[in-house]
Amino acid sequence: MNPLLQVVSLTKEFGSLSVLRGIELTIHEQEVVSIIGASGSGKSTLLRCMNLLEEPTSGSIWFEGVDLANEPVDLDRLRSKMGMVFQSFNLFDNLNVLDNVTLAPRRVLGVDKEAAEVQAKSLLESVGMSDFLYQRAKKLSGGQKQRVAIARALAMNPKVLLFDEPTSALDPEMVGEVLEVMRKLAKQGMTMVVVTHEMGFAKEVSDRVVFMDQGIIVEQGPPSKVFSQPKEERTKEFLKRVLNDR
Repeated sequence: MNPLLQVVSLTKEFGSLSVLRGIELTIHEQEVVSIIGASGSGKSTLLRCMNLLEEPTSGSIWFEGVDLANEPVDLDRLRSKMGMVFQSFNLFDNLNVLDNVTLAPRRVLGVDKEAAEVQAKSLLESVGMSDFLYQRAKKLSGGQKQRVAIARALAMNPKVLLFDEPTSALDPEMVGEVLEVMRKLAKQGMTMVVVTHEMGFAKEVSDRVVFMDQGIIVEQGPPSKVFSQPKEERTKEFLKRVLNDR
């Protein structure tokens, strides 16, 4: 597998608070990487630095031969290739489902309306939302909104999808429908970086699990190793706590 995204010596500080401390991480094409760890460990900040929603303090982020952290970057173009799915959906509530999915391809990529709608309908069918094309986003359930948000990210034909705790704002009964869409994407070979508290998903679907604590990567490896034979004491303590809670 080829490296698609490389994070090198990445730091992020908010004033005197050091949130990321020397992160080194490589994401390969068609790889699913789950990032786990307690709240406040730096997981979401790392994800947001990858597509420059947060500006790194120092270090490099290499994507398609460009150091995003240190070279001029066309942010619209970057974010079209590095799709982001947020925990709070970030849909346009006043638009219907179809318009939410077609807006960026038309505005950013210059796709004509008819072609954008054909693609959007196909994507919405793949996430089980083809019955809701003309429903306003604000009338959807949380699980439905997140499936539309995934279709919207896919409409830009991204090289990688970044998921920031995509199920954390959902009612428990809606979590499964979103995770099922993500499982399908993984099977289709989509490169995915997923910040998640869903340990079952991380264990079953990931090629690699990354455990973060206090702004550093403590341990990473195949799910079978990280979950069954963690090497680091901090990893053992975290897994014992979260798995017991569940």
